[in-house]
Amino acid sequence: MKLSPAASWFLLAFGVWSWFIWVSFVRNLWKNGSGLAFDAAGDPTSYFWVHLTLAVTSFLLGTAVGVIGLRGVRAVRRASRTEPDTGAGSAA
Repeated sequence: MKLSPAASWFLLAFGVWSWFIWVSFVRNLWKNGSGLAFDAAGDPTSYFWVHLTLAVTSFLLGTAVGVIGLRGVRAVRRASRTEPDTGAGSAA
């Protein structure tokens, strides 16, 4: 399967976005002082475990999508280097 350059870049950007968003989310979840993520004794609540599971799953899926995008971008670049430059259509 071949991805277009635009689709490859979109998938790569989505993967980077996932790293940024979900790492930030888990960091904020860990620091949560509202009583939702941790009870009075400091133990994680079910809210914490559910949201940590959602974040890790989304992080892993975003990573997989980003890897697909990266492979597509690399393939596009590799293909553009191996194509002979005929000079057709280029204005000096």
